[in-house]
Amino acid sequence: MVGDALNPVTDAIRREERMEWLGVRHEEAAAFAASAQSQLTDDLAVCMGTVGPGAIHLLNGLYDAKKSHTPVLAICGQVPRESMGTDFFQEVDNDKLFADVSVFCQTLVGPEQVPYLIEQAVNAALSQRGVAVLTLPGDVGGLEVDKDTPVPQFVSSAPTLVPQAAAVTAAAEAINAAAKVTMLVGMGARGARDEVLELAGRLNAPMVLSLKGKEGLEHDNPYEIGQSGLIGNPATALAFSSCDALVMVGTDFPYTEFLPEGKTVVQLDVRGAHIGRRTPVTHPIVGDAALGIKALLSGLEPKTDTGHLDHARTLYQKWRDGQEHFTDPAYERKGFGLLRRKVDNPDERIRPELLAAAVDRHATDDAIFTSDTGMSTVWLSRFVRFGESRRLIGSYNLGSMANAMPQALGAQALDRVRQVISFSGDGGLSMLLGDLMTAVTHDLPIKVVLFDNGRLGMVKLEMEQVGLPEFGTVLHNPDFAAVANALGLKGIRVTEAKDVDSAVAEALAHDGPVLLDVLTNPDEISVPPKPTFAQMKGFAIAKSKEFVDSPE
Repeated sequence: MVGDALNPVTDAIRREERMEWLGVRHEEAAAFAASAQSQLTDDLAVCMGTVGPGAIHLLNGLYDAKKSHTPVLAICGQVPRESMGTDFFQEVDNDKLFADVSVFCQTLVGPEQVPYLIEQAVNAALSQRGVAVLTLPGDVGGLEVDKDTPVPQFVSSAPTLVPQAAAVTAAAEAINAAAKVTMLVGMGARGARDEVLELAGRLNAPMVLSLKGKEGLEHDNPYEIGQSGLIGNPATALAFSSCDALVMVGTDFPYTEFLPEGKTVVQLDVRGAHIGRRTPVTHPIVGDAALGIKALLSGLEPKTDTGHLDHARTLYQKWRDGQEHFTDPAYERKGFGLLRRKVDNPDERIRPELLAAAVDRHATDDAIFTSDTGMSTVWLSRFVRFGESRRLIGSYNLGSMANAMPQALGAQALDRVRQVISFSGDGGLSMLLGDLMTAVTHDLPIKVVLFDNGRLGMVKLEMEQVGLPEFGTVLHNPDFAAVANALGLKGIRVTEAKDVDSAVAEALAHDGPVLLDVLTNPDEISVPPKPTFAQMKGFAIAKSKEFVDSPE
């Protein structure tokens, strides 16, 4: 966003044909957009915020980049040099403010520093896969840089890390000794797809994928059994509990309560600091996923018994078949669906599963998906399948609200032709609603699919699972489609299940930005893969309290 300290910089961008400036309505949106661009390109992305509040607003999106291990450069304004340290109007200490989020943070106080500080900042971001912050005082941006100033030179990709042979040998021996092996594979193994599949085949191992692991590893995978955690299913719980050895590759899956205990655990990760911080690891291997698996394969004996894999895959397919019932527009008009509607959907709102499945059907094979933290991510994980070319971005490590739409803006700015779809929650979208106008201003044809359930859905579920009635989660929403139309987007509002498929097709076929506002059921439950008695009891207690407290 333009403003005071950075005005000379934005004016320079105006005069530079090789660069495109994208102005936002809130700096947080700029940082989320940059984080998305960096993750999609695996290269540096840049965002800017001017002095004081403008820089502060960048923080949340920058933390998303930090926790996603992706390189972003933030250029921040500062008061003029002579006013620094005087508590001047809007002055904040950027070096302190950004110390935790950044791998590099410095204030540029003269033009002679330009090539060296830029070089250090960018190289730190690229090599350490994190955020670099350069602060520019208001009186520095307009100064002349000497024409003989050296051009900064940036590092290339990080070197491939070869795992230690002894660690690989010990891990292979442990795996050979295990009768049943389950794999947990994450985004760190996306570049090792062939090796991952060969390993699963050698071991006849069911493969649990992290959410980000869907991208690149889900398609044509005869070993895949979905996700774990709150977005998981019974097959992943079975595969974990019944295995003798767990092999983790390229994942920092954080939800320890879903991981098995008392198993032999092999973990392969390029970041040594990630190994063992979620569950005790018997055999750590630090190194590149592809190289590590190739080394393991040379010492592994084939496991011929397919019982463990078959059991998990059968249960997974049965669960998926059961989920498909909710994607039928006529589900609530017959049999068990009619009875269920009276219990959990008396207002006859649209099932979110139906919406997610329709988007999956109509989206292009190379669509980029973003999703807000919360229930919209649950429906994406369960009903959107990722082929060879689809991409997925979300705030899956920071867990911020309001990330999906601005991340979609960043993705669409990379390629205005490629389809970009945001799975947005009504709570998340309303936080940064103003940046829908950014899509209009800069001709970014994003498709915002809004799960409009009038709730902070995940918070509602969290409360009810521990026996608390929902409180503070109800959202009094406007007609978001009408708001979108007023802002210059195409707004489509859907209130009937029978209209979902045609509305999704219409939205995705439109050549400009669209907001598809679908009124979904707020009481749709995402059941954990293995719900505990305490969770079921808590939910029952919460529902009874909600009924008693209801004004109806």
